[in-house]
Amino acid sequence: MQARSPTTAPGGGGRLSVLQRHLTAVPLSGQVSSATYAPNFCYTLDNDLLTTEQRQFYEENGFLVIKNLVSHKDIDKFREVFERVCKKELTAPGMVVMRDVAIAKSEFVPDQKAITKVQDFQELPELFEYCSLPQIVQYVKCFTGPNIMSMHTMLINKPPDAGKKTSRHPMHQDLHYFPFRPADRIVCAWTAMERIDRSNGCLVVLPGTHTGELKQHDYPEWEGGVNKMYHGVRDYDPSLPRVHLTMEKGDTVFFHPILIHGSGMNRTAGFRKAISCHYASSDCYYIDVKGTTQENIEKEVIELALKRYGVEEILLKDAWMAKGRLVQGERINL
Repeated sequence: MQARSPTTAPGGGGRLSVLQRHLTAVPLSGQVSSATYAPNFCYTLDNDLLTTEQRQFYEENGFLVIKNLVSHKDIDKFREVFERVCKKELTAPGMVVMRDVAIAKSEFVPDQKAITKVQDFQELPELFEYCSLPQIVQYVKCFTGPNIMSMHTMLINKPPDAGKKTSRHPMHQDLHYFPFRPADRIVCAWTAMERIDRSNGCLVVLPGTHTGELKQHDYPEWEGGVNKMYHGVRDYDPSLPRVHLTMEKGDTVFFHPILIHGSGMNRTAGFRKAISCHYASSDCYYIDVKGTTQENIEKEVIELALKRYGVEEILLKDAWMAKGRLVQGERINL
């Protein structure tokens, strides 16, 4: 992993003006760094799309919101596909349909009120279309370069909290799940499918934490239980400044896989929907996670593969090799 510059400490009046320019829909519960310095970019590649100011913002904070990037027409189409998946009218090999731990043992209802997440939809063209939208891919290229792989896909249907706070997602780093590097050539595109704010559990990010290292993750000790594989960062400073990302339908946030982030409870009566894809340069390479903090997630993947498919000999990288799909350019290593 390449050397990282130290995070600039938050604070300073000029940062609020930068926030207004970049994140006009994002209210602060902390402050976002916007230090001015000579361009020396680690986290974006030279391109003709991002402004120098946008690149500096991502450099310092590890995320960037692009307003109204995905059309309402496309989002409505993905919503309809999701509903068909919930009704079992559509399925695909490898696709995982999940329910919240708090409602998983309730009477099954084959509709969207029972389903909280659809992931690994790379074999379902009607949803995978999101990952290849030209307006998404042109931004992804700024982070990964021209050889782009889709590695992880999700449509999240965050349910109204059942009273046990299980609709929360613990603060975590996405790299915890990924056995490939370098981290700086990985990026997530996460699109709001409706207005998302603190009331229905918006994303919350800790700006600047992408300049740190991957931390130990474990299941948080929550009284109401935790959803499967919802690991959280074991040790982080809860006093760090944080930003709650209020987003409108079609807004898309791009963020770094080491950025610490999570989401709060959905306190509304409705479901909160978002669709996302993690991309990586196909020049990235797989690593062996044995002896690292990622051993626990590999162990869970092995147990799941044995339970679901009867497969015994599998490594974490094997699961990701099966999920990866070429979006643009050449498939090289991944």
